[in-house]
Amino acid sequence: MKRKKKVIITICTTIIIVGLSLYFAVASVFDGKLREYTGPQNFDSNQPQSDISKKTVLIVADNGGTEMFDLLAPYYLFNATGQANVFIVAEKKQPILLVNSLFILPHYTFAEIDSLNIKADILVIPNMTIHLKTPPETSTVNWIKKQYTGKNIILSICDGAATMAATGLYDGKIITTHASDFETLKKQYPGPNWVKDISVTQSGNLYSTGGVANAVEGSLTVIKETFGDGTLQKVLHDIKYPHRTIQLEHKSNKVTNGSILTAVQRYFFKKRTNIGVLLQSDVNEFDLGSMLDVYSRTLPKSLKSFTIDNKPLKSKYGLTLLPSGKLEHDQVDELKVLNPAAFTAAEERHFPKAGVELYPTVRNQYILDTYLENINKLYGKKFMNFVKLTLDYN
Repeated sequence: MKRKKKVIITICTTIIIVGLSLYFAVASVFDGKLREYTGPQNFDSNQPQSDISKKTVLIVADNGGTEMFDLLAPYYLFNATGQANVFIVAEKKQPILLVNSLFILPHYTFAEIDSLNIKADILVIPNMTIHLKTPPETSTVNWIKKQYTGKNIILSICDGAATMAATGLYDGKIITTHASDFETLKKQYPGPNWVKDISVTQSGNLYSTGGVANAVEGSLTVIKETFGDGTLQKVLHDIKYPHRTIQLEHKSNKVTNGSILTAVQRYFFKKRTNIGVLLQSDVNEFDLGSMLDVYSRTLPKSLKSFTIDNKPLKSKYGLTLLPSGKLEHDQVDELKVLNPAAFTAAEERHFPKAGVELYPTVRNQYILDTYLENINKLYGKKFMNFVKLTLDYN
């Protein structure tokens, strides 16, 4: 009897120790400190030009931290229609951290939009409550409510659902979010009708999406609704979308303990490197956002973006990109280059210790699949599946 009791105590103790170890390991893996901008502050204050014949799309951002793909995917996709003015709007005219490896400048502040009396035809709300550690900013919630006319479209992306639930606009209406955060948000905000297993919800002119990767389906759905099927087909072809029509079927598979264990094993027992992504003029925002977001989930020692002279540059559709890394301070073990044709030998010499990975400019498949296939080759299928779960991609 004593022996049996001793065995039970040993088993329980082991379970507690393993559980605590896993808990603290997961905290180390996922709760990295958000970066702060420390570069020059002398930014061009000129406001962008607007074509009054086009629809206005405003993508709301939080200066302190906004989900990378949630913002850059719709920014690219709505621009790719050729029929929209697409602007990034934040509370302050200061750099926005796209978590956790790139800074961008907003086109407008909330106050500037108000003073110009601009009302969005489409309002996009990405995840601005990173790791759900802080509640939505009251000022942002109130500004969104003021922007909403009852006739314009709102697209909530991923955990942007937290911000939209806080507005009360979705009370009694269907909404979804990232599979891994679904139960938490449902408990915090009981007003909306929370639904699973769908990539995009629609309740009148209020839309929402599943996690991260589903920003694409949400944007495409609104593009079809607003600009028609011809424009949709153009954008589908542009990004090499892997389905003939918008994929609305979705499995809300949250990150499991088994997949977390796979991530913890990689984090603590496998070699982790410093990854650099080279920012180049006219870079495709969709490709860049995909790369930075996907590879951040491979748990590198660090992942930062760089320019050769540490200065800002412009993306394809005119975003001001600010690097998160500095060549004189940061070690780079792997350098990823999205436009090999513009990558010179002189530029390569700035990264003397880095292995260089060149990605073809002309692609024959959906870019998320390209990156995930590479992760499968590097780290195996189990770890690739972990990354897919964090992206809520299936």
